[in-house]
Amino acid sequence: MARQQQLDLLTAGRGTYDITQEVKKVVTASGIITGLCHVFVQHTSASLILCENADPDVRADLERFLVNLVPEGSPMFRHIDEGSDDMPAHIRSILTNMDLTLPVVKGQLGLGIWQGIYLYEHRSSAHQRQVTATIIG
Repeated sequence: MARQQQLDLLTAGRGTYDITQEVKKVVTASGIITGLCHVFVQHTSASLILCENADPDVRADLERFLVNLVPEGSPMFRHIDEGSDDMPAHIRSILTNMDLTLPVVKGQLGLGIWQGIYLYEHRSSAHQRQVTATIIG
């Protein structure tokens, strides 16, 4: 059995957005007791991360690290069709992944106590993002 649902999410620009509750609702509604939840973002300048959900400094530190690793406006980037954050956003999304596969245990999303699912927007401006959650069991 499988269930699939698209989540439409609006970002306000660069940063992490907690989507844990939205994904949990899809898992619960699926009726699947044991299986897998695959979450996929349908964009090349946003990503998904499984990250600590207790201390926001963890996500802020990750952002500072990636900004330092892949700086905007670098002359090495030729792909700047949508601005100086265009190519860095693509690289950051590749480094942090477009999908996650998580366990479904006893009808619930099997996350650890300190884990949360985040949509990671890598562009400076607001964007409408689509995330597909597929539950199989």
